[in-house]
Amino acid sequence: MTLHLSEVWLSIVYGFGLFILIYMTFVVLFYGLLFFLSAFQLKREEKVDDLEKYEDYMDSSYTKPVSIIVPAFNEELGIKGSIRSLLSINYPEYEIIVVNDGSNDRTAESVIEYFHMTPVKKALQTKLATERVKGIYQSSTSPNLWLVDKFNGGKADALNAGLNVSTYPYFCSLDGDSVLERDAFLKVMKPIIDSDESIIASGGSIRVANGCSIHEGQIEKIGLSKNPIVIMQVIEYLRAFLMGRIGLSRYNWLLIISGAFGVFSKKWVIDAGGYKRDTVGEDMELVVRLQRLIKDRKTDKKIVYVPDPVCWTEAPESATYLRRQRSRWHRGLFESLWIHKKMLLNPKYGSIGMISLPYFWLIELAGPVVELCGYLFVLLSFFLGGIYTEMAILFFLLSILYSAISSMGAVILEEWSLRKYPAVKDIVTLFIYSLTETIWYRPLTVLWRCEGLIHAVTGRKGWGEMKRKGISGGLEQ
Repeated sequence: MTLHLSEVWLSIVYGFGLFILIYMTFVVLFYGLLFFLSAFQLKREEKVDDLEKYEDYMDSSYTKPVSIIVPAFNEELGIKGSIRSLLSINYPEYEIIVVNDGSNDRTAESVIEYFHMTPVKKALQTKLATERVKGIYQSSTSPNLWLVDKFNGGKADALNAGLNVSTYPYFCSLDGDSVLERDAFLKVMKPIIDSDESIIASGGSIRVANGCSIHEGQIEKIGLSKNPIVIMQVIEYLRAFLMGRIGLSRYNWLLIISGAFGVFSKKWVIDAGGYKRDTVGEDMELVVRLQRLIKDRKTDKKIVYVPDPVCWTEAPESATYLRRQRSRWHRGLFESLWIHKKMLLNPKYGSIGMISLPYFWLIELAGPVVELCGYLFVLLSFFLGGIYTEMAILFFLLSILYSAISSMGAVILEEWSLRKYPAVKDIVTLFIYSLTETIWYRPLTVLWRCEGLIHAVTGRKGWGEMKRKGISGGLEQ
């Protein structure tokens, strides 16, 4: 009887290991496919930074005016630099709406004092419910700069308040700790303008500002941080944007536009109900809801990603804050997918329901759980020996192959297409670090993402405090 149970147990472990190997093989093949799709798309958009292509878009009669909404909670250190960056962008007509979401530092006071703002009476639409607005201010030196001071309600609530105040047909959601490249808006708006409004949302790339030299809200020199945790985040961002989103955008499978930098049709967002206030993944949830609305209305509207417009943001520099961020992101992913679970494998929603959502469920959401099981299987194999050790070695090799294809592939695409990092040593550093990801960094992020999944299932709320140094200074490392 004991022998029989032992054989059953070993059979279960063997089946478990086989499932992990098959899953990892599928992931490696899928990311290999994404790499080639992304490379093909980037080849089509070669010389995307040729500014001659954007000269005509500086004519205000041709472009669309944009409202830039900047939700800010305790962003005292970086908010002035971010606003200075926005005031100097190359775009013919825009307004900047900073929404102070009940900060308990001097975010509002610093903006009011620095930009010489005074209280004004501005028409406040109530199309979207928000926490009460305490006051609206306008800059005397930059009339297109506004500040909305309101009670705390979270980032989604702040964005909805900004939408209520905005006057233009398109809006951009931009994090308060971000710096835009001067031509970013011309580039991110180009597909919307060219499409004759068939594109209702467009997202740009997010890059890590740590290690860059920043002065007066402008990137003076692009560099790489010496902090290993920050370097690995640079690789993650390259992978997420240059491989994941380019490939998905090509076939209109995109389900996320980063809340740090994205442009949306105001009408479509309001029709969809604005930002959902009871999720930490409000940016992804909105995009999924827009894709759902497109299919429900049986229109041919699209949501796209444009690789070249770049927004630089501050990345966490310690494991403590990175853990909170990754856990929160994965919780937001689960919430967004769960809210729209009826779209999964539903032919009514076309390739979104049949391809894109299964990808996010099976690879993005479940991936960390399967990988964690793989690490546990590796530990178990030391006690079982034999074929189990061979399977564990195979899993480890597949993990390295996955890292090589996804991380190194993204670095290759970066150097081949956009070339934002001018120093050869920076590219070499990224290559070397990408080879070490499986050994130390990925297991950590797998644990943190699994933690986020547990928080989502157990109903945990809140964002968790994120400490910042301020993007307008102090990031040169």
